[in-house]
Amino acid sequence: MVSLGCAKNRVDSENMLGMLRQKGFEIVSDPAEADVLFVNTCGFIESAKEESIDAIFEMAQYKKGRPGVKLFVTGCLAQRYPQALMSEIPEIDGLLGVAEYSRLFEMMDAAQKGDKPCYTANGARFLNTPRVLTTPGYSAYVKISDGCDNRCTYCAIPLIRGGYSSRPFEDIVAECEKLAGEGVTEITLIAQDTSRYGCDLGDGHYMLPELLEAVSAIEGIHWVRVLYCYPDSTEDRLLDAIRDLPKVAPYLDLPLQHIDDELLKRMNRRGSADWIKSRIAECRKRGILLRTTMIVGFPGETDEQFQTLLDFVKEARFERLGAFTYSPEEGTAAAKMPGQIDEAVKNERMDQLMMLQQGISMEVNEARIGSECEVLVDGFDEETGRFYGRSLLEAPESDGCIWLNVNPGLNGSGDLTPGQYVNVRITGADAYDLEGEII
Repeated sequence: MVSLGCAKNRVDSENMLGMLRQKGFEIVSDPAEADVLFVNTCGFIESAKEESIDAIFEMAQYKKGRPGVKLFVTGCLAQRYPQALMSEIPEIDGLLGVAEYSRLFEMMDAAQKGDKPCYTANGARFLNTPRVLTTPGYSAYVKISDGCDNRCTYCAIPLIRGGYSSRPFEDIVAECEKLAGEGVTEITLIAQDTSRYGCDLGDGHYMLPELLEAVSAIEGIHWVRVLYCYPDSTEDRLLDAIRDLPKVAPYLDLPLQHIDDELLKRMNRRGSADWIKSRIAECRKRGILLRTTMIVGFPGETDEQFQTLLDFVKEARFERLGAFTYSPEEGTAAAKMPGQIDEAVKNERMDQLMMLQQGISMEVNEARIGSECEVLVDGFDEETGRFYGRSLLEAPESDGCIWLNVNPGLNGSGDLTPGQYVNVRITGADAYDLEGEII
C-alpha cells in the first residue's frame, strides 16, 4: 500500500491494512511481490494530485506481465475524480471513496469477477476496525472527526469529505485504550478541525477539553497532543485544558492562513485579526507554544497586505510556521476570483516569509539552550551515529528533532531504544533542530 497525504489519510490506510490482515492477507513492502496493490491518494492541492497520479502510474507498472494482479485506488483523489481516473487509467481495477472503506472486500470481490467497481457514496465515516500502525509502535494518530463545515473559499476538503461529523466519544476513548494496551504511549488527536469536536453531539458544545481529559487519564498513555484547531472555536476552556492536563502537550496547532481582515473575509475565515491576536495572547499567558500555517499569494493579495502579514509574523513570533503558495482548486470559490497572482510573485513572497520565520525559529531555539525537558527517543541516524528524539514541543513528522549526545557511562553501553523517554538538557540549536545531552 502506498499512502499519500496527511495523517488523517494515513489512519484510513491503517484501518484498511488492519481489515486486510484480519482477513488473512500478508502485507509486503515490495510491490513486485504483491498480488494486490493499493494507492491511498491525496487530492488537496495541485502538487498532491500530481504525486497521487504519479504513484498510480508507478504501481500500474507492477501489473505488466503479471495477470491477476489488482490495482485499487482509494482516498481523496478517488472521491474527487472517480470517473476521470477509471476512464483515463484503465489499469485501475477498483476505486473506493473516503466514506466507503467498509466496502473494501466487496470492491475486491467484484474486481476478482472482472468488474470495475467504483464506490464513492456517503457511507460509514468511522470504522472501529483493527489497525496496522505505519508509525513507530509507541506513537499513533487517532482521528476524532471527519469532514469540515468551515467552507474556506480556497479549500476543496468539504467537496471531498463532506460536512463535519464527530466520531462518537466512547469509540475514540476505546481506541486509545486499545492502542495503549498494545504499547502506544504517545497519542496525537487529528481531524480537519479538532477544536469543533462535539458540535454535532449531545447539546452541541465543543467537547475537545473533555476528550483530552479522558484520553490523558488512560493508563499507559504518556503524552497526548492535538493538531489542527480553528481560531473561532479555540475557546479559553480548551486552552485551560491544554495548560492544566500534565500529559497534554502545551502546544497549539492553529492554522491562521492570513491576518489581513479583508483577505480573511475573502477566504471566508471566521474570526477577525483582533480575535486571532486575542487567541495568541491567551496562549502566551498560559505558556502554550504556537504552530501556524499561512497562505501567500491568495487572489487579490496586495503588496501592502503581504507586508501586514510579515509585520504580524514578526510581532507574533510563532515557534513554528509553515506556508503554502495559493493553489487554485477546481470547484472552489477562490479559483474564480479576480486578481489571481503570478506564480513568480507567490514564490517570492513565500521565500520572504520563510526567511523571516527562519530567523525567528533560530532565536526561539537558542532561547531553549540550558533548559531541561523530557525527550521521546525516535531513532538512530546511521550517517551521524547519533540518536534523535522529540520533546512535548515537537509534533511527529511536522517539527524538527533533538539530536542526542549519549554519555557512554550513563547506562553501560550508551544505547537507547526508540520509544524510551529520557531527560535531556538542551545544549545547542539551529533554525529547526536542537541538540541535547542526556542527564
